[in-house]
Amino acid sequence: PCPRMEPTETSGEPPAYFPQAGDELPAQPAEQMDAIGPWATGRVTFTPKDGLTGVRPVVDRYSVTGSGAPEWRANNEKFFKQSNEKIREAQLAVNNAKRCVERSYREADKIQLESTDHLRNRANEVNRWKTELEHLILKITEEIELLEGELRRVKQTLSVLTVPESIAGEFLHLRSKRLESDLIRDEVEEELTKEVALCSEIRDLLGRTREQIELQLFELKAAKVRMEVDWTDKTDAYSIDSECMQLKNNSSIILWKPGATRFPAEQSTPSSYEHYTRESLTDAEATRQRSVNLRTTLDSIYKNSIKDLRDQATRVDLVLGQKIKLTEDVRLQLEKELLRCLHELANTEKSIEELRQSARGMDYAMKVAQTRLANRLQRRNVDSCRDTPQFALMQEVKLLNERTSAMLAELKRAEETQAGLVKARSDLEREIMVKRKTLYIDKQRGQLLRSFYPATI
Repeated sequence: PCPRMEPTETSGEPPAYFPQAGDELPAQPAEQMDAIGPWATGRVTFTPKDGLTGVRPVVDRYSVTGSGAPEWRANNEKFFKQSNEKIREAQLAVNNAKRCVERSYREADKIQLESTDHLRNRANEVNRWKTELEHLILKITEEIELLEGELRRVKQTLSVLTVPESIAGEFLHLRSKRLESDLIRDEVEEELTKEVALCSEIRDLLGRTREQIELQLFELKAAKVRMEVDWTDKTDAYSIDSECMQLKNNSSIILWKPGATRFPAEQSTPSSYEHYTRESLTDAEATRQRSVNLRTTLDSIYKNSIKDLRDQATRVDLVLGQKIKLTEDVRLQLEKELLRCLHELANTEKSIEELRQSARGMDYAMKVAQTRLANRLQRRNVDSCRDTPQFALMQEVKLLNERTSAMLAELKRAEETQAGLVKARSDLEREIMVKRKTLYIDKQRGQLLRSFYPATI
């Protein structure tokens, strides 16, 4: 209710036409107007209240007196009081009405300002959440672009990975065509097998990584859609609250809106609103952070995979170079050995020829000795004597037989050695051919094939 203004008492001396001090006491008539005198034509009266008042009424030829001056002044005061009271009531009513209007307008303006402040605070809060959503949407959009780039990178890496796989597989196939003695499981083949296995492991790892990236992209895009929907709602809410905040009493678009004063059942509370928005931001940020962690993991996967492939390729090239050098050394030694074998074979053939000629020379000496013995057997009688020449010739035949047998044995041994040298020459020539075949595969074909190994993946 509006406050009321109460009348206040005035202070000071009352005017002459208002009751004066002493009016409540019995009246003391003046001498010139005594109740008993020649001017009085009435009679003396006495009452317990007024006492002896003289003639009542005092009547002269000019007037009739029904009451005294105090009653007159009291009567004046009654009318003044009545008028003043009504005037005061009217003034109080006017003042109370003004105060009520002023207070009503003041309180209406105050509560409107408070509502405006509440709307401003709410609009600021909505704008704050909207701004955070905008920043996070931009971050998620950037993260989606980065992750899509990583997906393209993974696909490109899987495509490029076929090159080292093909090189290692083709090289293994080539080395399977080595000839008998060199068709072994050496270090080069072991390293090539490790390289093929490493490429297969990296392909499996990148395949799983691609699936993780695709799943993470799906989560990021779903989070972005949710946040964009929330951002749209907050943008609309901010626009509505900003428009409501600008409304004034003199706005041209204000109207009566029946049914606006209600609480819809689906409205959220400030706590649930903040919880939902914060939870949405937290979930989206967690999804983005998982994507960042995945990209960090991808970087380490790339670095480790590339390092492993380059290290394995280096080991293959190293053992291949060592194998080629070793094979070339063996080939050179075999060629030198072949030259020695050919040289010795030539010497052996020469020795065999010399032995044969020597054996033929021993035949002539044997023929001479045997002819001599045969001729001496023609001696007759006592002249057929076992003399010293006879024994000497017999000893000569024996020695010649022994020497001839020795030369024939040496000739046989030389011929066997010749056959061995011929076989050794054949084996050396074949082994040299095997080594040249291996060198052709490893050096000319293999190193040429390895030269196409990608420098970067």
